[in-house]
Amino acid sequence: MSIFAMRKATTLGAAGLVVVGSLALSACKSGDSSDGAAKSPTTAPSSPSSQPDQSTQPSAPADQGGAAGDAKGGQTFKIGEAAQFPFKYGTTTKGRIALTVTSIEQGAPADLTPLKLGDKAAGKVPYYIHYSVKNVGTTDLAYASVGHIKGRLGDGTEAQDLMIIGSFEKCPSDSLPKGFTNGKTQAGCAVALAPSATTKVVSAEYWGDPFMTNGQGLIWK
Repeated sequence: MSIFAMRKATTLGAAGLVVVGSLALSACKSGDSSDGAAKSPTTAPSSPSSQPDQSTQPSAPADQGGAAGDAKGGQTFKIGEAAQFPFKYGTTTKGRIALTVTSIEQGAPADLTPLKLGDKAAGKVPYYIHYSVKNVGTTDLAYASVGHIKGRLGDGTEAQDLMIIGSFEKCPSDSLPKGFTNGKTQAGCAVALAPSATTKVVSAEYWGDPFMTNGQGLIWK
């Protein structure tokens, strides 16, 4: 599709212009690098054995300032808990954000009807992953987009994601606004599809930069 055609399609609105995400997209997450794991302690300090092994615990609260408080790949957070880390969008926009998954809401199959997915949506149940983004750095993150948020099923496998071109009232998500400077916050939403009514989306994962190449994202549940 040409750039003109894409812009025209977007202008026309249409929440019905959608692409059902493929599980093959998870290949983007895999990589040989284990940088995120390397940053976490792998052995207990050589001190009295009564001291707990820090390799199984977050190194510091995720919302603390400084590198010591940065979230690590593979780290798990509770719903409502913030994870702070360096953020990059494109080749020029860099900063720091605190990302919080605030809730995972089960929708109804009928929610998907306006999207006109046909057989692609048969039997699937949408879940809405609500999150907030706070700028905790010193740069303006205007017009950046915080994506790469997926749902996970009860057995740990990825739920199918849904990328929407246009607007979807049930789960609105926009780029960060103009003047998104330190302290500014914006809410967002991502759609995950459970394969049936008996399977639930129970957790969410952020696997964008800087976790994209590590194979270990941040988990909220």
